[in-house]
Amino acid sequence: MHEALLRRLLEDVHAGTVSPDAALERLRSLPFEDLGFAKVDTHRSLRTGFPEVIFCQGKTGEQIARIAERIAASGHNVLATRAGPEAFEAVRAILPDAEYHPAARIITVRRAPVQPLTGLVLVITAGTSDIPVAEEAALTAEMAGCPVARLYDVGVAGVHRLLYNASLLWDANVVIVVAGMEGALPSVVAGLVDRPVIAVPTSVGYGASFQGLAPLLTMLNSCAAGIAVVNIDNGFGAGTLAAMINRMCEEGPRRPIAHRARLSDTPG
Repeated sequence: MHEALLRRLLEDVHAGTVSPDAALERLRSLPFEDLGFAKVDTHRSLRTGFPEVIFCQGKTGEQIARIAERIAASGHNVLATRAGPEAFEAVRAILPDAEYHPAARIITVRRAPVQPLTGLVLVITAGTSDIPVAEEAALTAEMAGCPVARLYDVGVAGVHRLLYNASLLWDANVVIVVAGMEGALPSVVAGLVDRPVIAVPTSVGYGASFQGLAPLLTMLNSCAAGIAVVNIDNGFGAGTLAAMINRMCEEGPRRPIAHRARLSDTPG
C-alpha cells in the first residue's frame, strides 16, 4: 500500500469513517501478497521509499503481468526492467496505460504522484553502445522523482567532448557514468567534480573486456576519490542509488539516532 493511501486510511479510522475491521481487511496484503510463484512486497516503499521493481528476465509474460497488476492495484507505480516487447504486450493487456521504453528495456505504469526532487542526476556514457544501460539508470531515477540530464558518447577516446560539457558536470548533484571497454571514464569525471560519481561497468567491448569484468576492475581500482561502483550492466542499481542520495540531501535522515540504536539492539 502506498504511503499516502496508508496515511489516508489511518486518518479515516481516526475520524470514524472507516471501522477498524474494514481497515484490517484492507491491510491484509501487508507485508506481502502471495501469488504462488511470487510474493509481492506491497509495502516496500514504506521501508525504502521506492516500490518493488519487477526484474523480467527469466519470468513469463503472464507472471510479469500478474505482478505488475498487483503492484498497480496497491497504488504504486510499476517499474519493470529487462523487459522485451512480449512482456510489454502481456502487461498492456491488463494495464492499458502501461508504457514501453525500448532503449531502456523498461515497462512503466504510473499510479501515484512522486515527490519531485530538485537535485539533478547527470547520466553519462562513454559510447553509444552503453546507452541501453544508461537509459535504465536514467528512467529509474526519473521514476523516483529526479530531474535527469543525459550526456552520451563522451568517452576517453575523445575526452574533449566531455570537457566541452564541463558546465553540465558541475550542475549535477549526482553523476552516473556508464562505460564498457576499459572503463576509464568514471575516473576522469571524478577528477573534475566534487559530487558523488556512480560508476556502471557494461558488458560492451572486445574479448579481453571479459563481458564487463575489465571495466569493473578498472572502476574498483580507480585512483579518483568519491566513486561508488555497481555491478556490470546494473543501470537500475545506479539510478536507485542516485535517487537515494538526492532524497537524503533534501530530506535528511528520517529516523532519530535513538531509534536507530534501538533497531541495532534487536536480536537476529
